[in-house]
Amino acid sequence: MLEYPGSMSRYIALTRDSAKDIMWPVLQDMNDRFNLGATLTESNLTMTLTNGSKLRLYGADMKNFIRRLRGTKSPAVAIDEAQEFGPHITNLIDDILTPGIADYDNSWIALTGTPGPIPRGLFYDITHKGIGEYSIHRWSLYQNPYLPNAQQFVDKLKKKKQWDDTNPTFLREYMGRWVLDLESLWIRWYKEKNHYNELPAHNWVYILGVDIGFNDADALAVIAWSESTRKTYLVEEVITEGQDITTLTKQITRMMDKYDIAKMVMDEGGLGKKIAEELRRRKHIPIHPADKARKMENAAFLNEELRLGNFKAREGSRFVQDSFQVQVDHEKTTPDKIVLKSGFHSDIIDAVLYAFKESPAFTYQKQEDKPKWGTKKWAHNETNEMEQAAEEYFSSLETESQY
Repeated sequence: MLEYPGSMSRYIALTRDSAKDIMWPVLQDMNDRFNLGATLTESNLTMTLTNGSKLRLYGADMKNFIRRLRGTKSPAVAIDEAQEFGPHITNLIDDILTPGIADYDNSWIALTGTPGPIPRGLFYDITHKGIGEYSIHRWSLYQNPYLPNAQQFVDKLKKKKQWDDTNPTFLREYMGRWVLDLESLWIRWYKEKNHYNELPAHNWVYILGVDIGFNDADALAVIAWSESTRKTYLVEEVITEGQDITTLTKQITRMMDKYDIAKMVMDEGGLGKKIAEELRRRKHIPIHPADKARKMENAAFLNEELRLGNFKAREGSRFVQDSFQVQVDHEKTTPDKIVLKSGFHSDIIDAVLYAFKESPAFTYQKQEDKPKWGTKKWAHNETNEMEQAAEEYFSSLETESQY
């Protein structure tokens, strides 16, 4: 900023709130400590130096986020909590940010964060595999100069959580190492168990789950279940940001026409209630309110079906991508309450949970094949059925005699 007067540097976090929470106090402190004389405008999260150069904070959840950055020049861009970003981070860097720093000598892009629970994605490829021309820098908690008594802090934490030195969360969060940590994920999708290519031939019943976004996106999830199998399939998903009620209604109507939806459930919290009433009254679309109160319980049921291989979703779906992003906050989670980490929210996972809750597929029990007539097993079953019928008959006579 000092080197390039009048320039615009950028700091990007996953959400506007997280960008403000992480960086705004730091900028205020730096301005005071070093007498920078900068102007800090909180309304647009911008720090302006006396030479006219600016640093602006962004959240990837901000409306028209990509449009705000496209075609702009910048000598320096930082993406924080890079492990939380989805696959779109590659396009953000390659198509938007890299062309924007080309006008400056000594310009740079920095990606910072903590190793994620799944060793995959661009941040993993850069920091672990060395892909790209990035210089790599690693630190553990013990190297944090602002944390007094780091060893004492870690020892107390490990004792409290009953962690040893091989615990995946400890290695990721405090030692900065990439390790597989499925226990940190809220939704646990396994490729070998839960991926499918084509929907099998059955008499399917379809349920539509709708999550309404106020600051987030609208998400629609269609799942299929059948009385002839316990397996449930996510067959289609639609995620749209910044759309109006008319467009949302058209999406819902299109899904209902395409799949002959048997039941639709919608998040009716906040603005969702008005939208649901509008759809019921004017469009005559039958909508049921989603069960939000038991969200964590529903997620536990979904995880069990995923573990058993009874819930299927395609590997490239947004639901699967997001399942590797939503993490459990082990610091705040208690035995009777699961707390999710702030910073990343998945609209499509919520939509899937709403629809999955309405599916009776998990109550399916395979019917035993009837034995062939005349066989020993058939005769045995016939004898048992006649004995049971006789017992019920005489039991009813005894009951009548008592009265």
